[in-house]
Amino acid sequence: MNKEILLILLLLSLSIIKTQIDETKLMSDKEFIKIMNSQERVVAGSEVSLKMHSLAQKAMKITSQMNNKYNTPQELRRWMSILIGQDLDEGFGLFPPFTTDCGKNIHLEKNVFINSGCRFQDQGGIYIGENSLIGHNVVLATLNHDINPNTRADLFPKPIHIGKRVWIGSGSIVLPGVSIGDNSIVGANSVVTKDVPPNTIYAGNPAKFIKNIDVNN
Repeated sequence: MNKEILLILLLLSLSIIKTQIDETKLMSDKEFIKIMNSQERVVAGSEVSLKMHSLAQKAMKITSQMNNKYNTPQELRRWMSILIGQDLDEGFGLFPPFTTDCGKNIHLEKNVFINSGCRFQDQGGIYIGENSLIGHNVVLATLNHDINPNTRADLFPKPIHIGKRVWIGSGSIVLPGVSIGDNSIVGANSVVTKDVPPNTIYAGNPAKFIKNIDVNN
């Protein structure tokens, strides 16, 4: 092995060691979530931003295990529990593929079902109530970029709250800060930019009121 190759291997090893050392200097997951939940600006390149990228790498490792081979429902539940740091009930269901660029700010109640192709951007917080159904290819996005082009890489987190017994139709996008009330339905391919009241059907781009749901029937 010539000297050039040895030098390259040495540099790679040093780079890996440096990455591991830098990882130990980052804030804890708990500290990160606390800052995200404050909804304060995340400045690009800041300690918070670096922690965000670190969690994204960990999430990609876990979701690759979920998506790139067959897993039983029990195995998928175990991987999802590891990803979000929460023990999930036996009623939880997931059809992969599933992707997220954080995972640590997803909060699921009992009997939640997530269909295939969903993408959760959960840094700002995603809360899903019991017995809710998330359709194919749904995107839940909790981050906005700054509108100023000079600071466009800065981020503003806002949570998404999904109530109990909600059904979000395939291909829908739910934007930061939106709450969807109990029992409501979001029609397929909708873009939800504002809160959806309980017991209603909303659909369209942007999603608008369609009708009320009679929960007594």
